Amino acid sequence: MDINFTRHAKRRAKLYGISLETITGIVADMNLREGSHTITKKVSGLRFSLKIVLVVKDAAATIITAYPLKRGIKK
Repeated sequence: MDINFTRHAKRRAKLYGISLETITGIVADMNLREGSHTITKKVSGLRFSLKIVLVVKDAAATIITAYPLKRGIKK
């Protein structure tokens, strides 16, 4: 799967100190279908869970944004 980042996603990752390889690894491990997706995953090295918003179209994933959840995951 081809994984692309929007300029916004790259800026958010840099702002919060998240490596693009971390995001790419999480998305590559998922079996995603066409459409929009939201992934929330606990990542070692980050205090809070990481939220990734992406769109899959024509076997290519475009990461729209990625940021740590400040309040954690709602139960």
